[in-house]
Amino acid sequence: MDNNSIDPAKSIPTFYAGQSIFLTGATGFLGKVFIEKILRTCPDIREIFILMRPKKGLGLNERLEKMLNLPLYDKLREEQPKNFKKLIVVSGDTSQENLGLSAVDRQMLTERVTIIIHNAASVKFNDSLKYAILTNTRSTRDICILAESTKNLIALVYISTAYAHLDNPFLEEKVYPPIADWREMIKVAESLDEHILNVFTAKCLDNFPNTYIFSKNLAESVIQEYSSSLPCAIVRPSIVTSSLKDPIPGWIDNFNGPIGLMYLVGKGLLRVIYANKHSSQNYIPVDTVINTIILVIWKLGLTTFIPESTCFIINCTFPDEKCISFEECCSNEFKIMKKIPFERILWTPGTLYTESVTMYYVLAILWHILPAKIIDLILKFLGYQPMILEVQRKVYVTGRALQHFVCNKWKFDNTNSQDLMSLTPSDNQEMFSIDLSDVDMIKYIRNVVIGIKIYLFHEDMNRLNAAKAHRKK
Repeated sequence: MDNNSIDPAKSIPTFYAGQSIFLTGATGFLGKVFIEKILRTCPDIREIFILMRPKKGLGLNERLEKMLNLPLYDKLREEQPKNFKKLIVVSGDTSQENLGLSAVDRQMLTERVTIIIHNAASVKFNDSLKYAILTNTRSTRDICILAESTKNLIALVYISTAYAHLDNPFLEEKVYPPIADWREMIKVAESLDEHILNVFTAKCLDNFPNTYIFSKNLAESVIQEYSSSLPCAIVRPSIVTSSLKDPIPGWIDNFNGPIGLMYLVGKGLLRVIYANKHSSQNYIPVDTVINTIILVIWKLGLTTFIPESTCFIINCTFPDEKCISFEECCSNEFKIMKKIPFERILWTPGTLYTESVTMYYVLAILWHILPAKIIDLILKFLGYQPMILEVQRKVYVTGRALQHFVCNKWKFDNTNSQDLMSLTPSDNQEMFSIDLSDVDMIKYIRNVVIGIKIYLFHEDMNRLNAAKAHRKK
């Protein structure tokens, strides 16, 4: 049957046929996986404009080529190789005003784009307040200004975070009151000197643990305001981790958050953690987030936009009843890492949890700093570059950054996710599944460990026996 004769309400690939997407954050973890999924499962999509800036001496097309050579795209290369040509690179930068777009590119986007996904963000918790606001908040305003002049827009989706409103123990899928005037905060960031702004950071942040969460909270206010004149949605993912199954189980390309902790624990570098071992950690597989974005756009695109309508908000989080505690998660990791250890570990993996600041400092010196100094001295004596103390410095900084998240608990409303699942056409439910009710957590953690080994460390699974022998020694 011809695709055009199928009702878009009953087929997601049919809905996406002929659509033009503008995607920011295309080179980030979510962006890469979104590109792979949409090109492979919705082959009749018209084009995807991706915002990119030159980096590390590489031109835009060279950056794109390097990205598309990743194992992530092997399945797409096999099934829809021609669809790579639908990627169109647009030069720009979200930290610059008006996204750093040229007048010609801006004109092209307003003429052709039908869907905008604003996924770009600086996810560093220690960014200066100025940089975080300009990159995460001002860019959102500039995306909305671009969207207003786009002639055939059917959906604008903003990728936020489930932790944008941390002062609430139960996070609902609703609009929360603004914590500050986003216009004023952008003006302040643009006009004040970096040093002066840093002095005011503690006062500005108030109850916010870092500049990332603060700037994302402000960005939500921007979207909520513009939603009265634009078809908007906010997707709030929790802590995004390795893929569950699509396109390959365990795909990962960064050391952010829990992946960094897992790497440090697996290498024997993290012996003590300042954390509440009973707090449940809400990790969400990257492919579930991507499927949620695809379904949200589909829902928005099929809904007739009415001015002054409210913004559609969805918490993209793991079901609360399925979440496991920090201790249980680590316990499962240790069992798996015994059978699938990382290569060249320094110490047998094992971790102590404490919520005592004094205990944490004492043990960090005894178990992290002193051994690092000794190992570095040995490395220096043998003619190698000392590096373990620097790694432990990063371990400490990471631990401090994650402190608020590993010591507190939140629960999340998932009503809109449930509704979205029930709306998904039966023929598309497996392809765009967001159902996590029957996930085997042991199997998932095992795939995460294997993914770290293969995709981050480039370790060969055929060398497993040698890694086991080293661990035993």
